[in-house]
Amino acid sequence: MDIALRIFEYIKSYKKRAALAVLCMLIHSFVTVFFVRVFQELIETIISGLAEEGEGFTVLTMIAAAMLIVYFIKGVVYYFQKYLSKYVSHRVMLDIRNDLYAHLQRLSLSFYNQHKTGELISRLTNDVKVVQKALIKTTVTFIYKLFTVIGGIIYLLYLNVRLTLFLLIVLPAVAYIIKVFNTKIRRVSRRAQVKIADVSDVIQETVSSMRVIKSFGREDYEYQRFSESNEGDFKARLKGSQYKAMLSPLVEFVASIAFTIILWYGGLEVLRGNMAASELIAFFTMLLAMTGPIKSLSQINAKIQKALAAGERIFETLDYDDIITPPQSGLKPETIEGQVVFDDVSFAYREDERVLKNINLEVEPGEAIALVGPSGAGKSTLVDLIPRFYDPTEGEVRLDGNDVRELDMDWLRANIGIVPQETVLFSGTIQENIAYGNFEAGEKEIKEAARAANAHHFISEFPDGYETRVGERGAGLSGGQQQRVAIARALLKDPKILIFDEATSSLDAESEQMVQDALARLMEDRTTFIIAHRLSTIINVNNIVVLEDGRMIERGDHETLIDRDDKYASLYRNQLLKEQTV
Repeated sequence: MDIALRIFEYIKSYKKRAALAVLCMLIHSFVTVFFVRVFQELIETIISGLAEEGEGFTVLTMIAAAMLIVYFIKGVVYYFQKYLSKYVSHRVMLDIRNDLYAHLQRLSLSFYNQHKTGELISRLTNDVKVVQKALIKTTVTFIYKLFTVIGGIIYLLYLNVRLTLFLLIVLPAVAYIIKVFNTKIRRVSRRAQVKIADVSDVIQETVSSMRVIKSFGREDYEYQRFSESNEGDFKARLKGSQYKAMLSPLVEFVASIAFTIILWYGGLEVLRGNMAASELIAFFTMLLAMTGPIKSLSQINAKIQKALAAGERIFETLDYDDIITPPQSGLKPETIEGQVVFDDVSFAYREDERVLKNINLEVEPGEAIALVGPSGAGKSTLVDLIPRFYDPTEGEVRLDGNDVRELDMDWLRANIGIVPQETVLFSGTIQENIAYGNFEAGEKEIKEAARAANAHHFISEFPDGYETRVGERGAGLSGGQQQRVAIARALLKDPKILIFDEATSSLDAESEQMVQDALARLMEDRTTFIIAHRLSTIINVNNIVVLEDGRMIERGDHETLIDRDDKYASLYRNQLLKEQTV
């Protein structure tokens, strides 16, 4: 569907206010034309010599009063058309942004693997704002100006047909000039939207990674990278401004030729007695009143093209169909045991590039299973299939005998707790971060979860306790503290299935021990998947699965796999050797 039509679908939701705005525009345009008519009457009164005492004075007074009334009506309808049109444009922007954000929430993680964060932020903020300002708002202006021009042309035809017809000859020339610039402006505008997205991406990356940048002394390098992106944005915008700057004077020059000829010919008609002087004055007064709208109409096209370019990017995202579709009437079992079965599961992010290959694995309720293997073996992808962050390309993932694709998605994810490798905390208080696991939990439950996660002690030592505010991504807390808050959050959720992407390797010995103790409590009576990076932390896990190149190549406990002296034993020895040499 055409971009403009798709945006119009949003406007239809507010058709009553939009219709009232259009009505006010019609009245405003009519009043503008009517004002010129009143002005003509004033000129004719003065020229005809009726400005004498008596009747002339009365006529002048009535005309002056009429002008004040016209101005008052014009001001009132201007207010309402502005207010109503802005209401509609802001509501449409809100609806588009809400739909875009909701769609982004539904997309699978593969979409985010292929798109930069800064680009998505730009589409949600900059592109939507461009559509609101440059298309919806501009369209409203276009309607108003168009009404004014049409009304003006009708009045000009009433004054003098020949002069008006000559004026209309110029309009196709103006339309041709606008058409020539149309494609160029739209292409440049799209390029500019891409460039500003690149700038947003660099900002997002550098601000969120400032610790790493400073530790490597890469401030100058990052400044250069940002400067290059900024320069690209500047050049793209400058090119667009260049086209816009060329368009307006070209239109004005063509119009000035017509105005000059009309002035000469109209003056000649007055001298010949074929036209009254007041009519010529009224004709040019109307032309001057139309000059602004005509000029605006020539500039509106550039803004619309910019908006359509932004709209293409917005609807391109909305049309992205990599959505994990929830079943229409998903199952919500009354109880959950926690048995997880991978039945001949394969998965590919892209065609012919399978990340998982024919995985068959059965995990009993309450069992802990460790997934090990080299980087890129498919460990994280395998566990991401359980909460349906992705769906298998082939095979089934079953929970208590039910294909997870048939389960209600909210129910499914409510029963799965995830402690990621990179702990993610949100800006807010510690209590709010723990409560993220269960918004209905009270203060007592939150503190119990914190105690179980070995977090209550350090939280209580803060002056504000649980009301202590943490910065973005947990700034203000140590790595171990962040992990324990994340574990408390998962405990509060009380999931039956736990996925733990081990991240204790970066912690000191004391913090690691406290986190491990908290995890032991968290794992009790829960089906647990542990993505193990340090093999020394899973020695006591009875069920270890070794993945390589997307395939399951070994399974057993630590002693059995060491005795087998295959891939696991090699990984363990190499890691042990590295730890001893540090």
